[in-house]
Amino acid sequence: MNTARPDPRVAQAQATARELRGLIGKLKRQLREKVGVEGLTLSQIAVLIHLDRHGSATVSELARAENVRPQSMGATVAGMQALALVEGTPDPGDGRRTLLSLTSLAHEKIRSIRAAREDWLFHAIRERFNAGEQDALARGVELLKRLASD
Repeated sequence: MNTARPDPRVAQAQATARELRGLIGKLKRQLREKVGVEGLTLSQIAVLIHLDRHGSATVSELARAENVRPQSMGATVAGMQALALVEGTPDPGDGRRTLLSLTSLAHEKIRSIRAAREDWLFHAIRERFNAGEQDALARGVELLKRLASD
């Protein structure tokens, strides 16, 4: 009887996937903790990210994108409007709808958060890794770029 032995490359790929998923989650949490977003809820952060990446959207579109009820998204957006992070304008194609977009304050906040997170990462890399490890990390980033590409 011929029993096939498991391919060690498959087991290694599975273990790597499991470890990578966990590490990405941990790194995201560390970035949020070390460089917070000063009083914004996770829902508000999600709206900021969505509008930054995809441009203007209606409350309904944002609710669908975040898988929440339009009423909940309306409350999230109202809070952001009170903070002067989003503004609404009539949809030129349908004046009954309001298109929400980021204000200049929101764009500045996003730039500031990104710069602070990048700065934290920069210092963490310089403090925790020697030159050889930094080179290895740079090569790993190139591999991760390939993994993340469509």
